[in-house]
Amino acid sequence: MKGEMVPGSVRNGGGLLIGLLRCGHCGRKLRVLHNGLRGIARYVCNDANVNHGRRTKCIGFGNMRIDAAVSAEVLSVIAPLGLDAALQAIADRERAGTERLRQIELTLEQARYEAARAHRQYNAVDPENRLVAGDLERRWNERLAEVARLEADLAVARDKQPSALTDTERAEILALGADLEQLWRHPGASAVIRKRILRAVLEEIIVTLEPGYLHLKLHWKGGDHTLLHVVKNRTGQHRWKTDAATEQLICQLARMLSDGNIASVLNRLGVRTAKGNTWTQQRVRTFRNDHGVAAYREGERAERGEVILHEAASRLQVSKMTVVRLIKDGVLPAKQACLGAPYVIREMDLDLPAVQSAIKSGRAVSPDPRQGLLEYQ
Repeated sequence: MKGEMVPGSVRNGGGLLIGLLRCGHCGRKLRVLHNGLRGIARYVCNDANVNHGRRTKCIGFGNMRIDAAVSAEVLSVIAPLGLDAALQAIADRERAGTERLRQIELTLEQARYEAARAHRQYNAVDPENRLVAGDLERRWNERLAEVARLEADLAVARDKQPSALTDTERAEILALGADLEQLWRHPGASAVIRKRILRAVLEEIIVTLEPGYLHLKLHWKGGDHTLLHVVKNRTGQHRWKTDAATEQLICQLARMLSDGNIASVLNRLGVRTAKGNTWTQQRVRTFRNDHGVAAYREGERAERGEVILHEAASRLQVSKMTVVRLIKDGVLPAKQACLGAPYVIREMDLDLPAVQSAIKSGRAVSPDPRQGLLEYQ
């Protein structure tokens, strides 16, 4: 049962809390199931099913929300230590190279002493005692070779000595120490490093499941406890969800435009899908089907007595820019779902006396004095 008592070794893969989670219903450790996507996994309590043949599972949930919640809590606790860690990193960076050089220098000093000692012993021996003289000469040569090797190592270490930190590098390290959240998301911070940090401050996490919520009890190193409540995804819910403003805009545009035209409007506005992709006709169609939004029917605007810009210009026998000026001057009422979306105009408003009078009198021409006139001979 020692495997149930220790967190186990730190490994790569999704699930930052694997080895720390324990089921609050049966007391067993939670396992992790990887689905092949980087950083995405699922925590499950299936030990009773695997080892005891039971057909029930205590709990199971995705790792994204619980990992984020626990990470945020840990970062908030250790945030005051971030600046101290940054200063320590700067000191270690400056001291690391110096310590290695000092070690090699001390070793070289000892080797030179041993070589000098071997030399004195060789000079003190009776030359006629060839056996002892040969042995002392061999020892002397070995000490000299060791001195030469250490001198070469010292030259290489001096060449590889890291340069002193610049003011810019020192400022960047201090900024990372003050913003641990940015440091936590840094590309150089691997999953192994994050897991080691979490295990350094957490003893274990007890998880219990209630409808719609995960209740976490964090056991810190030293005996303190913290309670967290994490909202659990409902069935069919996931993190790739289009924001409410985009949903409302698509629903409004679906009453005026086809799927391809809706995709063009959204792309001109710089609106992206939940996954950050551009919109296409197929993606708009999929969105409508998922949300139960009916597709635009040809003639639907005519049934409601509505026209758009080019249709209004055709009816009034003027240019589209003239219609735009009428709208901006407040002469012709019109609605627009968003900037860049088509103007929606009621057909009955085209016959308003103010509109007809503005067209006949030429008031729809731009009042800007910089607007020139072309006079034909």
